[in-house]
Amino acid sequence: MIERLSSVGEVFAAQPVFYVLVLALLGLVVGSFLNVVILRLPEMLHRAWGRDCRALLEIDAPDPAEERFSLSFPGSHCPQCGTAIAAWQNIPVLSYVLLRGRCAACSTPIGLRYPLVELLSAALTIAVGLMVPWSAALPAYLLVTWCLIALAIIDADTQLLPDDLTLPLLWGGLAFNLVTGVVPLADAVIGAMAGYLLLWSIYWVFKLVTGKEGMGYGDFKLLAALGAWMGWQSIPLIILMSSAVGAVLGLLILTLRGQGRGQPLPFGPYLAAAGWIVLLWGEPISAVILPTL
Repeated sequence: MIERLSSVGEVFAAQPVFYVLVLALLGLVVGSFLNVVILRLPEMLHRAWGRDCRALLEIDAPDPAEERFSLSFPGSHCPQCGTAIAAWQNIPVLSYVLLRGRCAACSTPIGLRYPLVELLSAALTIAVGLMVPWSAALPAYLLVTWCLIALAIIDADTQLLPDDLTLPLLWGGLAFNLVTGVVPLADAVIGAMAGYLLLWSIYWVFKLVTGKEGMGYGDFKLLAALGAWMGWQSIPLIILMSSAVGAVLGLLILTLRGQGRGQPLPFGPYLAAAGWIVLLWGEPISAVILPTL
């Protein structure tokens, strides 16, 4: 298997343009799936919480067939008119262009975010493919990248960081480093512990001082997952970068929206962005930034 992977890597290395095209197509296809995850996973969680509440309160639940909802069911359809979306209308980016950003049946505008997520996924997939050598780390880092895209956008939309994504990301990081040794397992375990406990401590200090909750538990788990992948050494740089960018962009967003500083803003997108950057360029950035502090 290793020899086969090496031979595939050699083919791609000899054909860099073809390699980039393969990465772009892969990123576009995955980005289309990420749109489904971003849209449906929060709804799936809300429905599950509703079922739990009804069971706890002993309220009669609706027919399970009427409540069936998952990443694959019901099929893709226009939320306005309910018309099923044909296969040719689901081609990443291209379908949006051909349909001129509107439903083919009722002409309802299609959100621009759908092709933007697909393009973002393609761009980050290309970046990972070019930065990470052809090895077991490449598919692993691609999965991390796609997971971070979904988490960042879900948190921006709903202020939720679902356990369905953060916990597999955390355990995946520990398993990856256990098998590959890219990061010593002890550093990965300490990274997971340190990531969680650091934000957990900040949360409780802030709550004791102000009486308010400054962040959610999903943020703790996301930083723990990033620590599991990159080791405890990455935690200071991730916190520094996410806090700096979050402070600047957060104030800018509040100003543009005309909202007060008490308005809650999700921290997950900044953690995800900082974590992804550190995953690829952590060492050179640390060499420049941390020694100057």
